[in-house]
Amino acid sequence: MQLYLSVTPEQIRPASAYYRNFAHVAYRIGSESTLLYSNLLIQTRGGLLSLSDLDAPTITAPQRLAGAVIRECCRRGYSGVVADFEAKPTQDRLQFLARLQEMLQQNQRVLYVPETYRMPGAVTLITTAISGGDFQTYLEDKVRQGSIALDLQRLRMDFPLPAPTGEGSPLTAESFAVLSKDRSVFYSPSLAARYFTCVQGGETHFVLYDDADTLRRKLQIGKKLGVSTAFLMYPEVADLLPALFGQPPSRTGK
Repeated sequence: MQLYLSVTPEQIRPASAYYRNFAHVAYRIGSESTLLYSNLLIQTRGGLLSLSDLDAPTITAPQRLAGAVIRECCRRGYSGVVADFEAKPTQDRLQFLARLQEMLQQNQRVLYVPETYRMPGAVTLITTAISGGDFQTYLEDKVRQGSIALDLQRLRMDFPLPAPTGEGSPLTAESFAVLSKDRSVFYSPSLAARYFTCVQGGETHFVLYDDADTLRRKLQIGKKLGVSTAFLMYPEVADLLPALFGQPPSRTGK
């Protein structure tokens, strides 16, 4: 399975000690449908171009923007584009992605899109951070709908009990560290995640989370179902990189 680590330019150096297959989170959409990027080293090559629509204006010239993205892919040897689009689908973004998909396909490159932007020819990013049901069944359903890649979002979710809505609250690393200290931890085969319970302020909490082993298990399930690509976000897994990829070589060579 092809695994990409999504990094900003500032994160490339520490991430490179463990892994070097990157999705470069350095690109965004500017005014007048321009492609903007920040702080990339001149020698940056290979991997994927990750394009954000955060605070982006309406895309008035989809052909111009798509052309700029293709030229950047060719210049840096990117094998595809990740559309890191957080806004709800709008006509201008859909038109742009449709045109970009056509041009990427012509250049033998791949487009990855969020599930809300699923479209013919593109690979759909599917989150692995589910808190109910059966993980393998969940992925099997997604695979039947078309080509997918795994978005390995690190799960750290707190569910005050009872939880009739099934909705939890995401935990920061600091909050999770406090809640998880000295707890008896269990593994859920159906969710491919770990969990524990605790009492805080007189309230019982159920905490569901991922570690390096559960992320590897989710990758294994995806690979078994024919999924060929997966993504990790560097900030989410920075502390897990030694467990995921092994310790970096010693600078002294010892």
